[in-house]
Amino acid sequence: MSKLYVPQGYDPILNPTETQRAIKRIKDFFQRELAHTLNLGRVSAPLFVFPETGLNDNLSGVERRVDFTIKDLDERHVEVVQSLAKWKRMALGRYHTEVGRGLYTDMNAIRRDEELDNIHSIYVDQWDWEKVITADQRNDKYLEQTVRIIYRCLIDLADYVDDLYPELGGVGLPDRIKFIDSQELEDWYPDCTSKERERRAAEEYGAVFIKRIGGKLKSGEPHDMRAPDYDDWELNGDIILWNDVLQDQFEISSMGIRVDAEAMDRQLKLSGHEERRGLRFHQSILNDQLPLTIGGGIGQSRLCMFFLKKAHIGEVQVAVWPEDMNEECKANKIFLL
Repeated sequence: MSKLYVPQGYDPILNPTETQRAIKRIKDFFQRELAHTLNLGRVSAPLFVFPETGLNDNLSGVERRVDFTIKDLDERHVEVVQSLAKWKRMALGRYHTEVGRGLYTDMNAIRRDEELDNIHSIYVDQWDWEKVITADQRNDKYLEQTVRIIYRCLIDLADYVDDLYPELGGVGLPDRIKFIDSQELEDWYPDCTSKERERRAAEEYGAVFIKRIGGKLKSGEPHDMRAPDYDDWELNGDIILWNDVLQDQFEISSMGIRVDAEAMDRQLKLSGHEERRGLRFHQSILNDQLPLTIGGGIGQSRLCMFFLKKAHIGEVQVAVWPEDMNEECKANKIFLL
C-alpha cells in the first residue's frame, strides 16, 4: 500500500518547468554559501568503493548495499556508497588539509531498503562536507557554533528564495535554532516514540538540533541508530525543521564531530562491532593516522522540497515509485518528475 500523505487542498505553486529552474538556483546558491561560511573547497567523490576498505556507511547496520563486480578487475566486488561519511575524512588526510579548512562534494547514493514515502527515495543526493579541527575543538560549544553557521545559511537561502518567488509566501524559519539533548527530549515526552518527540519539538520551535544520537538513553533505547565508526555519539545531532506543508518534522541534516581513537574504541565495543577494527579506515582512526574532523550531510532534494513547498520528494528529483503511489500523486496534483 502507498505510504503517501496528501496535504488537504494541495496545489503546487510553481509548475514543473519553473520548479526545475528553481532547483538549480537553490542548489547553486546554497552550496556557495555553505562553502564560504565553513571554508570548504569542492572535490570529486566516488560513487562506489571496495568493501574491504571499510569506507562505506553501514547506516543502522541492517540495510543491504548495492554491489557489483568489475570485469577488468578480475570480477572484484565494489559497493555503491550509502554516504561518504568515512571517505571524506580519508580524503582530508590524503590532501593534507590544514586545520580550519575542509571539503564538500555532491554525494549520490542508492539505498535500496528505504521505505518509500513523501520524503524517502532510494536515490539519495546530498552535500557531504567535512572540516579539519583541533583536539580542543572536540566539544559541545564548537558543535553548536557550526550548527548555527549552517542554520544561518538556511536563513539566507530563505531570503533568496523569497526574493525570487514571492508567490511561495516564505517558509517562516525562526531566527534561531533550538538545541535539545536527546535525553532531555525523552524526559519531556517519555511515552512518545523518538519521531513523535521530534515532531513535537519541531512544531513548537520551528527549527531544532537534537543532540547526542546513537548511544542508549535512560529508556535503554537510542534516540536513533547511528553507525559507531564516524560520529562521536556524544558530539553529534540532527537539524530538524517544521514542515508546514506536510505538518510534520523534517530532517534536513545529520552531522557531528567525528570519532577519535578513544571514541571509536568505545563505540565499537558498545555496538558489538569489534570485527571492524581490522578494516583499513578503522585502523587509521585507532592509530591516530587521520585528522580530527567535523562533518555531515545536507539533503539536496530535501532542501529543494522544503523551500519550494512541495509535498513529495519526487517533485524535485527523478526516482522510481510504487505504481499505486504514482496514480495517487497524479490524482492529487503531485507532479512526480
